[in-house]
Amino acid sequence: MATPISLDQTNFMTVVTDTPTGPVAQAIAAHKHRQGPLLPILHDVQNALGHIPSDAVGEIASALNLSRAEVHGVVTFYHSFTSEQQGEHIVEVCRAESCQAMGGRDIEAAFKQQLGLDWGETSSDKKVTLEPVYCLGNCACSPSVRIGHKVYGRVDAARVAELIADIQEA
Repeated sequence: MATPISLDQTNFMTVVTDTPTGPVAQAIAAHKHRQGPLLPILHDVQNALGHIPSDAVGEIASALNLSRAEVHGVVTFYHSFTSEQQGEHIVEVCRAESCQAMGGRDIEAAFKQQLGLDWGETSSDKKVTLEPVYCLGNCACSPSVRIGHKVYGRVDAARVAELIADIQEA
């Protein structure tokens, strides 16, 4: 027969009301009570850490009574989440049809050559990550590039050099 476990109610309440530490615990505490808390938690962790570390997947899964596979599946499904640390500046070059028709391949080549990076790579100084994106919703001003949260339209090779210089100065 199993021995019953008794909980000290005072200590239990102290543990529950303690302020969570670390960005993962804070995100969980901020959103766990919501309906469908996984995406808001992942967004907060991504914003705080720049990626979703593998140890955070387990912590989030446990807190939400999900499997690690369920949380990992969401992280890998959505483009806005990454499991590896990215650069300080994320350069996303649009590869959709409109941008391709307006010289997007030249822009891709210019970014790759001038940054010395290929798709998905991060510079050794962790300053820049180069990513393809498949529509920025700026088709009327193709080709387009997004750096951080800012979208640039009608980008040409000269503009690529300016944008890279701005990143390196930041």
